[in-house]
Amino acid sequence: MITRTKDRRLPAITIARSEHARLSNLADMLAQRDPHAAEQLAAELDRAKIVDDARMAPGVMRMGSVAEFQIDDEAPQSAELVFPKDADISRQRISVLTPVGAALLGLSAGQSIQWVARDGRVRRLSVIAVHAADEARAS
Repeated sequence: MITRTKDRRLPAITIARSEHARLSNLADMLAQRDPHAAEQLAAELDRAKIVDDARMAPGVMRMGSVAEFQIDDEAPQSAELVFPKDADISRQRISVLTPVGAALLGLSAGQSIQWVARDGRVRRLSVIAVHAADEARAS
């Protein structure tokens, strides 16, 4: 679950109104089957600034966007943020219900977030760049 660590505040995130509604429904439906994932997603949605879809700034991580990011000191990687039914790690498509997927939601380049992994380790994800899905497919 994404939680505050003692000395860090969570970064501000922005989510489009239509995506917020759809993701809220997903978290509600998942609450019985996978309470950990549902709680993690709901916590991110609760703290998000919600804006009309037409007013979403470019470069904000949305569903279908592709992020270049780094976790801790690992090599940078890229992945598209998708709904669970579209997840396929072999195609770099990660579900919003994973810890990394939930962490990416609503972030922009230059932002970082920390969370406590299930093994108790504090992990840090840093966003290098965000590309709209159409941009990423064109390159």
